[in-house]
Amino acid sequence: MSEPLLSPFAHEHNGELLSGVYGGDDRPDERPTVILLHGAGVLGSKERLLPVLGDFVARGCRGLAFDFSGHGESSGELRELSLRRRFEQAVSVIDARACGPLVLVGFSMSGQTVADLARHYGERVVALGLCAPAVYASEAWDVPFGDGDGRFSELIRTPDSWRASPALDALRAYEGRAVLAVPGTDAVIPPVVTEAVQEALATRAQFTRFELPEAEHMLGQWFREHADDRRRFVDAVLTGLGDGGWRRPAPGWPSSSPTTVRPSPPVS
Repeated sequence: MSEPLLSPFAHEHNGELLSGVYGGDDRPDERPTVILLHGAGVLGSKERLLPVLGDFVARGCRGLAFDFSGHGESSGELRELSLRRRFEQAVSVIDARACGPLVLVGFSMSGQTVADLARHYGERVVALGLCAPAVYASEAWDVPFGDGDGRFSELIRTPDSWRASPALDALRAYEGRAVLAVPGTDAVIPPVVTEAVQEALATRAQFTRFELPEAEHMLGQWFREHADDRRRFVDAVLTGLGDGGWRRPAPGWPSSSPTTVRPSPPVS
């Protein structure tokens, strides 16, 4: 099978030029657009997510990934970014380039952004993929990230500040398909945060926990290097959405109980 064609684009938002990549054709139908959102920090960018994007496009979806300002090939300064600005940049890109149903896939810090977008777009969101996600206190939403020693860092390092995160409320209210990818070792996201995200998703969503026992926090890099796990994750996110209308799974599909996906044992 040939690799799907991915085309670059540039999007202007509030004086910043955001660099993105798009795949899939523009036929007016009900196929979803998959939005891939990278994590934070100097290493965060769309680049390592391109194999994931390619696999979604190969499955018949439209898809796009872009660099938040201050990351990758986009303009701007990372220290000036905030959770609010990440959300607003994502909305601007989605409104300009995505049509029909949405599948939102976020890595690390973008777990918060996915939750914000799920609340914003409502029933238009048919599936979520959360990969080692983070969630944050509401007080941190407007605060610029700074250089690692400012107000934002102080807020997110306050013990248990995340417990009242509006992101958890948004995930509890979400009723579509949801997959939580969990690495075996995560030195960034505390296990108690992951369990809180899982509990929230299991409230109403058609939820699957996708375990990667050998992986660490940077799941974008893991999926880039492990094609079988990447394709299994893509399959899990799209399971139950159908090949025609791409609507949300019916309530209770396939059952009301959460499921867990683990790697198959090696064949001896």
